[in-house]
Amino acid sequence: MGEHPISLSYKVAVLIPCYNEEKTIARVVMDFRSALPDATVYVFDNRSTDRTRAEAEGAGAVVRYEGHPGKGNVVRRMFADVDAEIYVLVDGDDTYDAASAPRMIEKLVNESLDMVVGTRLTRHDAGAFRAGHRFGNDLLTGVMGVLFGKSFTDILSGYRVFSRRFVKSFPALSKGFETESELTVHALEMRMPTGEVETPYKSRPSDSKSKLRTYRDGMRILLTILALFKEEKPLSAFSILALFLALVSIVLAIPLFITYFQTGLVPRFPTAILATGIMTLAFLSFACGLILETVTRGRKEAKRMAYLMYPAVSRRVERRG
Repeated sequence: MGEHPISLSYKVAVLIPCYNEEKTIARVVMDFRSALPDATVYVFDNRSTDRTRAEAEGAGAVVRYEGHPGKGNVVRRMFADVDAEIYVLVDGDDTYDAASAPRMIEKLVNESLDMVVGTRLTRHDAGAFRAGHRFGNDLLTGVMGVLFGKSFTDILSGYRVFSRRFVKSFPALSKGFETESELTVHALEMRMPTGEVETPYKSRPSDSKSKLRTYRDGMRILLTILALFKEEKPLSAFSILALFLALVSIVLAIPLFITYFQTGLVPRFPTAILATGIMTLAFLSFACGLILETVTRGRKEAKRMAYLMYPAVSRRVERRG
């Protein structure tokens, strides 16, 4: 009587969003078919103008089309259309290590997790990160940690493994590269069990062009994190704004009180009116936070119910007689 460490009976889907990756997509598909021979590899073509579709089909992938541009739009379509028990999300630029996928799946199953992130920061080729990318990654990861508490070491990694319950409860509202931040916040706010696996990160092939724009997309990701903070923690966000407004109002009002106690007069009525108006905005901001906190709680309960509709990934043991 023997036991398999991990059963191969899981229905695994490898999801590869693609835009103009004809130079690398065939290699990525073949590598993942080799690493996960029982998985179905899906390539979602995002309006490519080159031979991405033909190369993916020739390598044995199931190719589908998403007409709305942006990685976030593709992720939303993939999560909606593909049914599996375990999902592997990876970019089509041949920078991620396909051989790490079984280890990531094993961790997900053995520990009954909902998301495992392939972190790239400790094992990567020289030059794998473009100028400013490592600093930007660390900065955005730090901001995420401050705003949402416990975070990950590499929130921008495009290499992740998910459970079905994660995928089917994920609202997928972002449009572009900020989708990784949205995935991370979803896991943190739903308090899902998650983990990380160190994985090699390769340099992009010289004949392949990155779609990421360092400063533009970095700013979009930062704004997305701030927007998610407002949406997921409205009481905290509006309380910070209320405190700032209250402090401004108090600073403006202190000289007026000093003058009033010295002379019994309030000679600067415009300043007094401004201070009063700003303090009123502070109270309104706090009230908005209280109201939106109730709305957010309802949204979280709805996502939680969608999450609980699907069973957790658990270890399956097959026995041979």
